[in-house]
Amino acid sequence: MLDTVLKDTGIEAVLSGVRMPRMNSIMERWVQTCRRELLDRTLIWNHRHLLHALREFEDFYNGHRPHQGIANARPLRSLPPPITDPEQIARLHIQRHQCLDRILNKYEHAA
Repeated sequence: MLDTVLKDTGIEAVLSGVRMPRMNSIMERWVQTCRRELLDRTLIWNHRHLLHALREFEDFYNGHRPHQGIANARPLRSLPPPITDPEQIARLHIQRHQCLDRILNKYEHAA
């Protein structure tokens, strides 16, 4: 019954494996993070706006947001080389780029 409703709306149901207990926990974690960091702070106007916000959040989540489980690295980028020079640490210039009407912030070293 649910598969028919989903198919009518254009959503493809993907079955999870029987012996894959981590699959559901990984997706539940992503949904929880998406809800807490994006959807709880955003007023979604329509379907198009929701898809835009989710695309922006996916880019932010995989490209800019550090993940504690992988040593604060970003999934789609490698860790930058460590800064060992004390003078360089004292002269750090960080720029903030705001996305999605100031909900998400991306921080990068200025050139």
